[in-house]
Amino acid sequence: MLVAFSVTPLGAGDAVGDLVAEAVRVVRASGLPNRTDAMFTTIEGEWDEVMAVVKQAVDAVAAHAPRVSVTLKADVRPGVTGALEAKVEHIERRLAQP
Repeated sequence: MLVAFSVTPLGAGDAVGDLVAEAVRVVRASGLPNRTDAMFTTIEGEWDEVMAVVKQAVDAVAAHAPRVSVTLKADVRPGVTGALEAKVEHIERRLAQP
């Protein structure tokens, strides 16, 4: 499955980048395939392992903020692996065609 999520610390001031970086640090330490962009971090893996990483990322932010907002979108496709790269590669191949 793919899970795209974002965590937003609330009540921790205007500059939240350092706290968001802590969430991303948790994701990268998980060893699961992942990608971070300006809006979301996407993780690929099995349901239980991906959700455990999301929880750990939220907990890392919650340790420094009184409230955390989480936005999550999931693509559940049992048996499919490599989708994190394959989906983007497909679009890039299509764009390269005249």
